[in-house]
Amino acid sequence: MTFALWCVVVLPFASPQDTVALAEVAVHAAALDRFSAGQTLLTYDKTTLERYAARSLGDLLQETSPIFVRQYGAGMLASPSFRGTSPGHTALFWNGVPINSISLGQSDLSILPVQATDRAEVQFGSAGALFGNEAIGGSVHLSTAPTKKKGLQGSFSQTMGSFGLNQTSLTAAYGSPALRFQTKGYLQDQPNTFRYRDISRAGAPWERQSHAAFKQKGLLQDIWWQAAPHAQVKASFWWNQAQREIQPLIGSSTQDRQADESFRAVLDYRYQKKSSVWKLKGAWVADQLQFNTQENQTSQSLLGLDWELPSAGNWALRAGVRGTWMNANLSTYTATEQRWEAYQSLGWQEGERISVSLNLRQLAYSNELVPFLPGLGMDWRLFESDRTSLHFKTAFGLGLKLPTLNDRYWEPGGNPNLRPEKSQNGEVGFQLKQTGNFSWSQRLTYYRMQVDDWIIWLPKGNLWTPENIREVHNQGLEYNGESSWTTGHWNWQANISYTYSSARDLTQEGSQQLPYSPKHQGNTGLQVKRDDFAFDLSGFYVGSRSIASGESRILEGFALGNLGLTYSGTKWKSLQMPLRFQVLNVFNQSYQVLYLRAMPGRSYQLNLTLTL
Repeated sequence: MTFALWCVVVLPFASPQDTVALAEVAVHAAALDRFSAGQTLLTYDKTTLERYAARSLGDLLQETSPIFVRQYGAGMLASPSFRGTSPGHTALFWNGVPINSISLGQSDLSILPVQATDRAEVQFGSAGALFGNEAIGGSVHLSTAPTKKKGLQGSFSQTMGSFGLNQTSLTAAYGSPALRFQTKGYLQDQPNTFRYRDISRAGAPWERQSHAAFKQKGLLQDIWWQAAPHAQVKASFWWNQAQREIQPLIGSSTQDRQADESFRAVLDYRYQKKSSVWKLKGAWVADQLQFNTQENQTSQSLLGLDWELPSAGNWALRAGVRGTWMNANLSTYTATEQRWEAYQSLGWQEGERISVSLNLRQLAYSNELVPFLPGLGMDWRLFESDRTSLHFKTAFGLGLKLPTLNDRYWEPGGNPNLRPEKSQNGEVGFQLKQTGNFSWSQRLTYYRMQVDDWIIWLPKGNLWTPENIREVHNQGLEYNGESSWTTGHWNWQANISYTYSSARDLTQEGSQQLPYSPKHQGNTGLQVKRDDFAFDLSGFYVGSRSIASGESRILEGFALGNLGLTYSGTKWKSLQMPLRFQVLNVFNQSYQVLYLRAMPGRSYQLNLTLTL
């Protein structure tokens, strides 16, 4: 009802808006910005997010970052893998609240639409001391924030595309110095009737997918209120529902269905006076999953208190506590759990030359105290001239992943005696920057990681049960280059990245590469703008992957290219009407991210946005 009311109010009466100096809104954990010295961070701005407006977070990360996303088909389960780690070693946050499934210990990026976030940030490497459980390989931070513009605003976006894609989104917003609102709604329907090669049959004939339909709808609400001269309140709510026909394996005729529904709510209170800041956060996350006739429900409540000294000379200090209460009601078990965390972050900066961060965290669960987690990082500007600078970055930290509720309580087969997975992670890198008419940046990072007590499910007679059996050694190189320049009326931006990852299972004979961990991965992009026209070309490559332990069966690598064209010159009074056309998988490659999981060939998308 709130969303409908906004549409009625905003769209007829909105007028041109000016950006005004409104009070700053704290959108997510500030620790990511101030206490992560030495670590690799990747930020997605509004322009990049708009190019992926009708796609999922999994598509965004797979095509634009060194992260390998395990995609089980078009619109199907998509889970991230940082630096050769498992999907369960990635922590996912929304407005500072962890939203990984408490039963599975991981997230499904396919049901997280890009248009649901205003800012996305990715942190690489172990950050257990900074973010807690599951942040072994890296973490992803999604945030929403009310408008910074004054008055009423609104937008309508419609995307049509191949395989029956039909996606609609609406946004309504209001801004003033004391009160700000933002409401978003989205609706997507895609039958996914794409053609693929049936490699299970002789000659690999072309077939048309008939059981992979995807439907999704959602609503987000953000409210920011300047409650008092020194007090701010921000409330956010997100409801998301997805219904899927589970795409069968190539050669299979299964007809499974899955429905996901989630409710997420967070309330932030911020009190700042003189040099100190107090932050109180309360959150509630509820997830419901129905697979065929089986229904699983989980929920978690969170309450946290932070105290900060944002600027005390060269020092910054943060300390806090957090409690989480979990409840799971699954078809095979019921369980409850409480988790408690105490943490402290210290930052020191010597001008703009050296910055150091120290993070400490202690976590307890099920009346057990887990190993203490420290993290240390440094960013040192070794050289600087008028246009050129050279940075040295290094970081070290310990991380952990608690056994999931499924690992401990699944019936039959759960193991309540599992130990947490533990990691040691270090990285060192250099970044060279140059500014001017031709600006560029190059970054090279070497990382090394060891994960002990890695949990895997093993057969024991007629049952599968999890054990702390695996020891994994990861190391690799990450390169990223960016540049921007202007020639006449043309503005150019280019980027390229490459990742080499060695993820070895030391418990296997011969120290084999982990299944579905590509050694080589890269992506590149080019954006060109002139006046109201913008053209972008991008491509990404995923190297060969082993299908199972032992590297006896290899899935071939693949490379895909996308292109897009945007025209933003169509206007009528205060109404702006940018038009965007995209071609995905330009060369119509037949490929599989995971074995026997068909992926679509060439497809087209046309998007029209109306903005007031």
